[in-house]
Amino acid sequence: MDMIEGSAVSGLDVRHPGDAGFDEARTVWNAMVDHRPAVVVRCRTAADVVAALALARRDGLEVGVRCGGHSVVGHGVPEGGLMIDLTPMGAVRVDPERKRAWVQGGALLGALDAATQPHGLATTAGNVSHTGVGGLTLGGGMGWLARQYGLACDNVVSYEVVTAAGDVIRASADERPELYWALRGGGGNFGVVTEFELRLHDAGTRALSVELDFPVGVATQALVRWRDLSARAPRAATYTAGVHDGVATLGFVWVGDPGEGRAHARELEALGTPADRRIEELSYLDLQTREDTERGHAVRRYWKGHYFRELSLAAIEALLATEPGTRAGLQAYGGAIADVPDEDAAFSQRDTRFEYVVATGWTDPDEDVDRMVAARTSAALLEPFASGVYVNVLGDDGAAGVRRAYPPDKLARLAAVKAAYDPDNVFHLNQNIRPAAAPAP
Repeated sequence: MDMIEGSAVSGLDVRHPGDAGFDEARTVWNAMVDHRPAVVVRCRTAADVVAALALARRDGLEVGVRCGGHSVVGHGVPEGGLMIDLTPMGAVRVDPERKRAWVQGGALLGALDAATQPHGLATTAGNVSHTGVGGLTLGGGMGWLARQYGLACDNVVSYEVVTAAGDVIRASADERPELYWALRGGGGNFGVVTEFELRLHDAGTRALSVELDFPVGVATQALVRWRDLSARAPRAATYTAGVHDGVATLGFVWVGDPGEGRAHARELEALGTPADRRIEELSYLDLQTREDTERGHAVRRYWKGHYFRELSLAAIEALLATEPGTRAGLQAYGGAIADVPDEDAAFSQRDTRFEYVVATGWTDPDEDVDRMVAARTSAALLEPFASGVYVNVLGDDGAAGVRRAYPPDKLARLAAVKAAYDPDNVFHLNQNIRPAAAPAP
């Protein structure tokens, strides 16, 4: 360990247990994660990442890569290992004429939105502004703009990557196209992405949220009608449904002219008479931050997820039976997501109609078991109807979860790319894709 401490002379920002900033760096969004790395290297450049990997190789330390810290199982914080902390690499540069953004690997979604919105531009990003651009985009990247402009990974023009061997390379459709394919949905398996070049769109700056509440006991037919309306909704509308504390909340989020969104909201009259309704005009920036949690890093969290190609009456009834103390949600896919041929990227199951997540949050450690059981029970009710899962909502699912996220042919192709760029599986603290075995001589 003395050798690592001495490496600070080289200019690396190295933190050890007891140093200022060490505990802040290892604290992530799920308070259940209490891992203690042996060393944290706060990286400001790709060269710092190269040097951090060299330290890990020299001292035989397991490597974790932390960006936004939203991995529910804390993959970015290796117990007793070396954590590559990308949070100092948070800059975003925008060219409004070319409609491009260059985003460093540690940037948060809020920084991306703040840089692009003054120009009326945006690209698909998630729904919580303190999520990392890197983790979201590498897994696919669902957000309110996806039905209009595709997933976050569909909008990546190029990646700058530090490989396990310490090489700094670029991947695009024309340069290392197989790696480019894998990075579009294959997660953090192939290297540390230190810069994303993203395509921007004239998304405007306004949005509309529409929510109608129905008591769960009388919500079945309303959910059936909501499902049917979502199938023919304009691409500006992303239909959402949630079940929590005996209430089913049905509606949509509209990004674009709120007047057009209000006109579309009249379609929801077919759902029946709600117990309550909320129609709110808001800026796109406000939309992107409204689900932020001030106490996010102090809350213990657990979730499970599914994909559905269809939502049968039996599945709707199972959704409405969500366990107390959990919050279940559906978000509609389709539109531009499904326009991309499935074979064009590692991201899979583009024929998904709805993404489902059931989540729970609490603060008392004595509730850990009961809370996790409640989420698992709710998810198990829906599992018979599921077609797969979004890799970014996988938690403690292991290899079985990865097999649900990718079909066998894509897993084989991803394993071949993994073997080419990380044959020793240095980057295994993720939803791991093991490198393909070398062919027999």
